[in-house]
Amino acid sequence: MLKEELRQIVLQQSEQLSSFNYGTERASLKETDILPGIALIVSGPRRSGKSTFLQQLRKRIPNSHYFNFDEPKTAGFEVEDFERLEEVFSEEFGKSDYYFFDEIQNVNKWELYIRKLSDAKKKVVITGSNASLLSRELGTRLTGRHLRQNIFPFSFEEFLALEKKTPSASTFGEYLEKGGFPEYLTLKKTSLLQEMLNNVLARDIVVRHELRESETIKEMTVYLLSNVGKEFSYNSLKKTFELGSVNTAIAFVSYLEDSYLIFTVKRFDYSLKKRIVAPKKVYSIDNGLASANTASFSKDKGRMLENAVFLHLRRKNEQVFYFKEKGECDFVFKEKEKIAGAIQACYSLTQDNLKREVSGLVEALKKFKLKKGLIITYNQEDRLEEEGKEMIVKPAWKWMTEKQGS
Repeated sequence: MLKEELRQIVLQQSEQLSSFNYGTERASLKETDILPGIALIVSGPRRSGKSTFLQQLRKRIPNSHYFNFDEPKTAGFEVEDFERLEEVFSEEFGKSDYYFFDEIQNVNKWELYIRKLSDAKKKVVITGSNASLLSRELGTRLTGRHLRQNIFPFSFEEFLALEKKTPSASTFGEYLEKGGFPEYLTLKKTSLLQEMLNNVLARDIVVRHELRESETIKEMTVYLLSNVGKEFSYNSLKKTFELGSVNTAIAFVSYLEDSYLIFTVKRFDYSLKKRIVAPKKVYSIDNGLASANTASFSKDKGRMLENAVFLHLRRKNEQVFYFKEKGECDFVFKEKEKIAGAIQACYSLTQDNLKREVSGLVEALKKFKLKKGLIITYNQEDRLEEEGKEMIVKPAWKWMTEKQGS
């Protein structure tokens, strides 16, 4: 790109930012440090608030350089243009040690330039919407030179801050149905969540991976979002969608995960091989997104609660599994390579389901030598004990607003 073209874009973006709405401050902002020589990678789904989080970080910096690659005018930008961009930054705003780049993965070989800034001990923050793309490129060029921070749709606490409401069963019920995508919570238009799904499928999956089966992958996405909390196998997906091979099913699911539309959760087993081949469970990045794009999800309050519990856990723990032997426990999670907790999600405990929910949790507690477990409900509170194991029954709205989240 020509230097003057870049100058016009930089100045235009700078002018747009002068009236930027910084929105609700994200909970993780206070804990976020920008370190010299270590690139901070802010990743997550589209429209989850990564750009706003980036600007909230920038607000703390007196002088910084910023460029957004997620607009049509930057389509011709190549890695060689970074040098011209730096000249424009210097000429227009002077020198700075801080660099902020939005959706930088749109530039081929962008990691070469970020490595150069890291070597110069600059402080760099970048955003991206594709987990696999970022991790692959970072692994080759920025080993040991980056930290990752995920930005998901709003947590329950952030939802309360935006809506200016207090935690209760009622407000949690709202969050359970609406989810946490900031734009949707502000404008209340279901079509935004439908367009978002179509946009991610088209731009981040079909175009990027040059797929011909655009209808098939959309059908698979809706199917998986309709079956949150349920087991699936790649072989069953192959048969259901008449795919050419199991590898195609594996690839399609990985594309959906890489774009942060879904998460897959493995069944826990000490054997890595058994963990890989066992059926997996699927969860959605957001309750509102799943409800807006499926016919059945919003009718099942139990699965909506389970999805919300998973997301709260996943924000704090990357290693979340489900446990299944004689009975089943919804979630067990690791801390420091050791199973540190077991959680059952149950919308409402009744005499009909009490034995099943308790026995599955007790089995997990015994398996991992844990003294205490949690049963997260919509609005029930209790304390149970069986076989020497304590089980705390707690409303999700209380659990999600506790400092330790447990």
